[in-house]
Amino acid sequence: MATFLYKLGRFAFRRRGLVTLLWVLIVCGVGAAASSAPTPPTEQFSMPGTESQKAFDLLEEKFPDAGADGATARVVIRAPEGKKIADEKAAIGELLGELGKAPQVSGVADPFAAGSISEDGRTAYAVVTYGVAAPDLTDEAHDALTKATDRARDGGLTVEAGGDAVAIEQTMSGTGEQIGVLISAIVLFLTFGSVLAAGMPLLTALIGVGVGVSAITALGSTFGLSATTSTLAMMIGLAVGIDYALFVVSRYRAEVGEGRTPQEAAGIATGTAGSAVVFAGLTVIIALGGLAVVNIPILTKMALAAAGTVAVAVLIAVTLVPALLGFAPRRVLRVADRRLVQTKKPLSARKLRKSEKKAAKLAARTKPNLSTRWASFVVRRPLGVLFLAVVGLGAIALPATKLELGLPGEGTMATDTTQRKAYDLLSDSFGPGFNGPLTVTVEGKDAAAAGDKVGESLKKTAGIASVSKATANKAGDTAIFSIVPKTGPTDGETEQLVKDIRVKATSLEASSGATEILVTGQTALFIDFSQTLSDALLPYLALVVGLAFLLLLLVFRSVLVPLKAALGFLLSVSAALGALVAVFQLGWAAGFFGIEQTGPIMTTLPIFMIGVVFGLAMDYEVFLVTRMREAYVHGASPKDAVVTGFRHSGRVVVAAAIIMISVFSGFIFETDDLVAMMGFGLASAVLFDAFVVRMAIVPAVHSLLGDAAWWLPKWLGRLLPNVDVEGERLRRRLQTAPPSPAPRSTPDHEGDLVH
Repeated sequence: MATFLYKLGRFAFRRRGLVTLLWVLIVCGVGAAASSAPTPPTEQFSMPGTESQKAFDLLEEKFPDAGADGATARVVIRAPEGKKIADEKAAIGELLGELGKAPQVSGVADPFAAGSISEDGRTAYAVVTYGVAAPDLTDEAHDALTKATDRARDGGLTVEAGGDAVAIEQTMSGTGEQIGVLISAIVLFLTFGSVLAAGMPLLTALIGVGVGVSAITALGSTFGLSATTSTLAMMIGLAVGIDYALFVVSRYRAEVGEGRTPQEAAGIATGTAGSAVVFAGLTVIIALGGLAVVNIPILTKMALAAAGTVAVAVLIAVTLVPALLGFAPRRVLRVADRRLVQTKKPLSARKLRKSEKKAAKLAARTKPNLSTRWASFVVRRPLGVLFLAVVGLGAIALPATKLELGLPGEGTMATDTTQRKAYDLLSDSFGPGFNGPLTVTVEGKDAAAAGDKVGESLKKTAGIASVSKATANKAGDTAIFSIVPKTGPTDGETEQLVKDIRVKATSLEASSGATEILVTGQTALFIDFSQTLSDALLPYLALVVGLAFLLLLLVFRSVLVPLKAALGFLLSVSAALGALVAVFQLGWAAGFFGIEQTGPIMTTLPIFMIGVVFGLAMDYEVFLVTRMREAYVHGASPKDAVVTGFRHSGRVVVAAAIIMISVFSGFIFETDDLVAMMGFGLASAVLFDAFVVRMAIVPAVHSLLGDAAWWLPKWLGRLLPNVDVEGERLRRRLQTAPPSPAPRSTPDHEGDLVH
């Protein structure tokens, strides 16, 4: 691997014009495809194999008219204090008339005719049906709904509206990317001390994100990829893109500083740091691609789109980055280093070895950097550091024991939104279960009669507030009726009620004459969704951790290093979940993060976060431990290898972590709940994993294990291919190669020496 990437890096450096042109063509081609792509269709939520989805598919087949995709708005009306809805019949009639004349409206249900009035007579609701789906509603239609309800409020009524026809103010502001890029630029400049070196990772990361997001847009209409999919791919692609380029540029500068020609340094940087990038990227791709086993299409699309963006970031790091280094091989160095290096002549292999020995002696006399001092401290006191790190992460993870999962809905919106107010009015007036009715489908020869029998039998079930009369389709072979629970959609009692109804439904099939009875509805769908994720969690973890374990086994040729990496990941992700629950669910410091409404953590988030965090955690494991192994295989003792690895990689890993944290943190302040939670969770996970697990636990464990950390059974060593990620064989090849003649130097237009 290292040798192949070494050749690739030299080729990209030497043929930089060609490589850059190819990437420009890719960017232009994907951009053109994205600009001409049609608007993607509305993303349909589905869960193959669940009872809820089976019932939805049945309703779509048997009740095609009822299954129309027209948007709806439920307008809730409450009479002034001391009055009844009947007293406001004229004002309500005026409101309904105005709603009926609004653009794209196909019908309005009169609450007096439909009987949708509360028992106390103070609250009613009217259902407004539109002729088009929610995404196709025009601004005029939204404005007409808002103006009609505002006028009714001016007349003294309390009027709020919910449903998918009501506009939701959740647009991506772009602030997240801007904040992340700004902080990344500052960190890169402080790390490199060069504007050009700082700008290169930013430029290549933005190119990678541009290619990835454009591809998602171009394919959106074909695969139904949503705006949220693009945002998550952008978030992850930007973070890893900067980090991957950072490691290659950093290694290039180190190699040039040791006296190698720029072309040779680009090859070695791509062969060593590039190998780490490839395997780190593979762990992220494996972790994201593994989400396909959950078998939830919307989650699979999000994960695969993000994985594709990561793959683009890897390709850019090992091709475009060395090519761009070729355009300014000296100007990516610090000013002092640039002057020093320009006075040097290319060294032969023999002189290069002498130069490295002199550099080592000089380094021994100079004050060690902060990373070296920290690693030396940890290897002297490994038990104390390990204990404090594990206990600290365990304490932060404690709130995760109170984790409550749910899906976004009107009941979780901010209390000042009209949707939430409408939700609360309906709950107060019609009961908490009114906002989450269950739909029961009954198939049979005489479906209407069978449906009524099933409904009568289910009325006796504890937790049911009301059961409607069954309605059959035109063919008479399928009937539906609604059940209103006594408890709210997200209550545990409602989940238990769904389970009880399904158990009873099985026994009622024979006695009622039904061939099949299914329970669905939004509440049942959410319950099945949560259960599907719970059932898939262990197989997913087994698949991802297993594949990543094998990958790290190849990289480090060690049994204990992959095991330690996986255990460290569990600590960091548990702490991140604890922090997520503390802020978004329990409300600790919610005001600081601009969180207006706390509530359950989104059901999709933990498993998606586990996949992403596992991949990112392995990034730092690969980058840091690869340098440690490189020192170990070259003869350093285990403790010295730890210190050497930190001396070379510690500062860069810290910079990479800060960049990734800043990128993710910028998304916390977006209005999209899923994006905000994801940004906070990933930023927390990187913080804990990079600064506690990789910077404290990893050196402590390696210090305690000693040589055992790199133990590999001989029989397994013979079976495993040696991918040479640390570049041992590459270094031997370079040292035994005959010295090459000094390359001719020609000044380029920027004044650099191009070799």
